[in-house]
Amino acid sequence: MLPRRSPIASRIKIIFVDTIKDAVTKVIQQAKSLKDCKYADIRIGIDERKYACAEDGKTRSAGENTPISFGIRVLAGEVSAWGYYGQELGTTESTPKSIYRKLTSGINSAYARAIANARKKAEFRVIAPSLTEVRLARIDIHNDTIHAVFDEDPRNIPSKDITALSTKISHDMRSVSPNIQYTYVDIHTGIHRELFCSTEGACIDQAYTLTQGTIAVVAQKTGGIPETYYDTLGDLRGWEVVKGKNVYQQSLTEFALLRTRETLELIDAEFLPATSEPVVVVTNPHFNALLVHEIIGHPTEIDRALKLETAYAGRSWLLRDLHDNELGKQIASPLITAYSDPTINGYGHYKYDAEGTPAQRVNLIEDGILKGFMNSREHAAILDQPPNGSMRATEPYSVPLVRMTNTVFANGNISPSEIIAEVKDGYYIVNHRIPSISESRENFRISAQKVYRIEDGHITTLYRQGGITSDSKDFLMNIDAVGNDFQIFPIPNCGKGQPMQTMRVGNGGPTLRSKARLAGHQ
Repeated sequence: MLPRRSPIASRIKIIFVDTIKDAVTKVIQQAKSLKDCKYADIRIGIDERKYACAEDGKTRSAGENTPISFGIRVLAGEVSAWGYYGQELGTTESTPKSIYRKLTSGINSAYARAIANARKKAEFRVIAPSLTEVRLARIDIHNDTIHAVFDEDPRNIPSKDITALSTKISHDMRSVSPNIQYTYVDIHTGIHRELFCSTEGACIDQAYTLTQGTIAVVAQKTGGIPETYYDTLGDLRGWEVVKGKNVYQQSLTEFALLRTRETLELIDAEFLPATSEPVVVVTNPHFNALLVHEIIGHPTEIDRALKLETAYAGRSWLLRDLHDNELGKQIASPLITAYSDPTINGYGHYKYDAEGTPAQRVNLIEDGILKGFMNSREHAAILDQPPNGSMRATEPYSVPLVRMTNTVFANGNISPSEIIAEVKDGYYIVNHRIPSISESRENFRISAQKVYRIEDGHITTLYRQGGITSDSKDFLMNIDAVGNDFQIFPIPNCGKGQPMQTMRVGNGGPTLRSKARLAGHQ
């Protein structure tokens, strides 16, 4: 007998039956007939989500929902410019006939906005010659279907089981010690499916599964200073993720209890002292996930490097302008290679981006030399480079942005134990916490979950509430050892754009050894 699907599970069939694809194709054909319309695309998607969260062993929220939304881009006008339209759909609006009406209205709105933008662009070109028309670099056009991957279909997991698990884990965390003051567990799982069609003939039906657990814990002795920590376990797979099929090879219960015990251990640790001069530091893969995210990932997103998106995440120390930049220059040790690759497993995995461009590895740094940037079709045309499939949006109704994918330091060939054994006097920086980054990301301060002293090749004293700070280029140039323990970690909350979009990305790498100042307790 086939497993019984929940009523919500059947909704995904309603939105993506052939009649919906026919409606999208029909609206795309209508866009072709609009005067001076150079290009248009539609993304329409549906999520099937189940979730639950608990605090201190008590259920706080739980449920399941199936949001549907679409986004439209139109490129039109004599001096071509973009027009956008996006909308969420209610339950009564999710029939094929209603969706067709909404898409027709949306394409007309996006077209009108594109024409208005183009007219204003033409008007101001006299005093601002840089206002040129938007061009899109050529890509191969694809028609494809990508199925979600899972061992255990999350749609078949009863909501009561998700609620019970989150409640039990938070209770078990709280029970570890009387010094545990607060625990939080959030679990959500589901399948996202999105259809992309364009006036160029692309039609891509792409689905992925996401299962994720986030934990937070506060430990404090009476009258003492609290220690807090939060972390996420997840993967683009089904319910098997919470049972141990993830980067940590731990169940969510094991993961949560380990983080709880580590946080508890820190309340008895010494505070990390700050240093005025750089010291030898060994950073573990989890810490390097946030490091590569902040000083390489964001600065190599070309929209911000070209100063076309500078709102929340700043500009780029790698490209001051088209004539003054670090392209082709040594910005890191020859031991360092870094890349962004959505084709490998991680939170940044996909087969096609939000423009229908095939996913591909983008080499950012090779042997310490800056080689390139993640781009879109528009930015690729500006730079006269091939598009590399780096455009993504949090939801179909959001405007796609250039986003890092699985952005990592490449693996090395030395074991972490060898790297540490070679250190006479230094510090081992374990697991990232909070970043503080300069506007162009040319320097950073990132805190760690915990820091250990290294003396004569041995890990000794444990410290709390500290991290490292450095000039980004100095840190990268001083790397003299790269481990062979490569890992990719889930980063669920990468913020970019205005209005803000929160994107899932994968970051990581192996153990690294470099020099930095300690940013510790003053």
